[in-house]
Amino acid sequence: MDIDESDLISDLKDETRRAMAFHILVKSYQERLYWHVRKIVVNHDDTDDVLQNVFLKVWKNVANFRADSSLFTWLYRIATNEALSFINERKRKSHHLLDEGSEFLLSTLEADEYFEGDQAQMKLQKAILTLPDKQRLVFNMKYFDEMKYHEMAEILETSVGALKASYHHAVKKIEAYIEHN
Repeated sequence: MDIDESDLISDLKDETRRAMAFHILVKSYQERLYWHVRKIVVNHDDTDDVLQNVFLKVWKNVANFRADSSLFTWLYRIATNEALSFINERKRKSHHLLDEGSEFLLSTLEADEYFEGDQAQMKLQKAILTLPDKQRLVFNMKYFDEMKYHEMAEILETSVGALKASYHHAVKKIEAYIEHN
């Protein structure tokens, strides 16, 4: 669905057209945000919960959207922050240390009944889950979403150089994991 972002933003700010515009926004971005969040939280049911929180936050704040960035960037930033907050809250509640994230996420991946990958895909996912959160985010966005570094820099509010370094280190760690496991 091709949408004119400026028209959509205008409709979202107009109280009389907000509900329909929000419906269009959800339809336009839901699948892409789902897979972005899913790569972060791993589990399908958790992804649905996070995505619901993302769209609630967007609904509550859409009238204040300043358009300093694109709507897409704003949505991805909210989705990323909500997903990371969700993981940290789950780890806290399950008494995992925040630096034990990979163990927590690995157990989540193995318990996800919706995972449809073969052994090679499972091995790759396990390797990705051993990465620190930031490297995992950067790797997923570059490798799976095929995002450009400048797009990621805007979403993650960091420099292109830092993202390139994170991606390079992530690739090396994934290669080492796959070679030794």
